[in-house]
Amino acid sequence: MRLVNLSNQTVLADKIELADSFFKRLNGLIGRPGLNKGEALILFPCNAVHTFFMRFSIDVIFLDQEAVVLEVVENLKPYKFSPIIMKTKFVVELSAGHIATTDTVKGHRLQISTTEVGYEN
Repeated sequence: MRLVNLSNQTVLADKIELADSFFKRLNGLIGRPGLNKGEALILFPCNAVHTFFMRFSIDVIFLDQEAVVLEVVENLKPYKFSPIIMKTKFVVELSAGHIATTDTVKGHRLQISTTEVGYEN
C-alpha cells in the first residue's frame, strides 16, 4: 500500500500500518524506536493523538472522510497532545520532517493505493 498526495503527486509512504481497533490505536507507536522515511501509521477512526511514552517526534496529518487534509502538525514532540480536529476520520503519523519534504498542506487530497501486479486502486 502507498499513501499518495494527489494534489502534488508525491508519495508520503509506501509502507503503511493501519490501526483500526481500540487496542491498535491505544498502542500506536509506543515502544517503537521510530518511524523510517516512507513508513506511516494510519489511525481510524481518530481525531486527535498523543505522544506519551514515545521517544521520538512525529508529523501528523488529519484527514476527513474524503481524504482531504484538514490540518497538519509538524514535529509533535514526545509527551504532547495534538489538537482535536473536528470532522477528522483518519489520522496519519509520519516521521518528523516528512510533511515538509512532500509539501503536503491543508486542502490537499490524499489516496491510499494498493499496488499489485497490474492493479492500482
